[in-house]
Amino acid sequence: MSTSRNNAWLAASLLFAVFLWGGNNTGTKVLVASWPPIWTGGSRFLLAGLLLLAVFRWTRWLGVRHTPPPELKRPLWRRGGLSLAAYIVAFNWALRYTSASHVALYLGAAPVWALLWEGWPDRTRRSALRYGAALLALGGVAVLVGPALGSRAVSLPGELLGLTASVLWANFGRQCRALSCQLSGAEVTAHTMWRAGVCLMPLALVELIPSGLPLDTNLLGIQAYCIVAGGGLAFGLWTNALRHWPTSQVLLFNNLIPLSTMLWAYFWLDEPITSTFWLAMILIATGVILGQLSFGKTPVPRTVAQTEV
Repeated sequence: MSTSRNNAWLAASLLFAVFLWGGNNTGTKVLVASWPPIWTGGSRFLLAGLLLLAVFRWTRWLGVRHTPPPELKRPLWRRGGLSLAAYIVAFNWALRYTSASHVALYLGAAPVWALLWEGWPDRTRRSALRYGAALLALGGVAVLVGPALGSRAVSLPGELLGLTASVLWANFGRQCRALSCQLSGAEVTAHTMWRAGVCLMPLALVELIPSGLPLDTNLLGIQAYCIVAGGGLAFGLWTNALRHWPTSQVLLFNNLIPLSTMLWAYFWLDEPITSTFWLAMILIATGVILGQLSFGKTPVPRTVAQTEV
């Protein structure tokens, strides 16, 4: 496949993942209103990871199954499982306190954090673009967080957790890029998801003791969608793209997740579209696009051994 056709396929797959994640984010907002947030994320990742491993074991739909080499087993726990677990805790608790579209908009700033991780500041045009992008994205974040500082109608903890989730998402992308050097995107997704679920289960069980777990067909159906579509399929497409593109370039598509989530939440949850959302969206989107102008030659992913700290 030619480079242009391959890039077009990657872009199309990421757009589909963005659509699936919009429904996933909105569905998770519904779930965490009734279910404990850590249980919601931990059980989803555990089941989604095991489902993907079963698909690899019994079919060839996702390609040939590879056993992780010994040198990759510890990084899969630390870099993959733990970083994904930390992200979903912040993300789900943010959804408990603030709107789905706000949390998704914070994730839209993740490409800027990834760009900053990929290079230190210096006296070059590329560095100026990176830090100019960061300032614009931070301006968008300030537009969202600002009202929370003086209004009881907006949850400051929810906004800060959303910002934390954005940084943790960028970090998880970096870890997946290193892990994808020796495994396919779907395999990285499977192995990191079940490990994240295992890491979260003790805390998830503690959460269940005081609150219990109400069950009905609507909640179970939403969780099933989030496991299959928002979990296995969307994460697999995203991780596969990380094998071919730099982390910050893949995370550029995060900028579309707020729009997807906003539309899902508007039609499904009747969440209003605020003026601050649009202003923050413009600032963050401009920062992300500006940051992409700093790209030169696409770097080759390094192995886990080369990136090990």
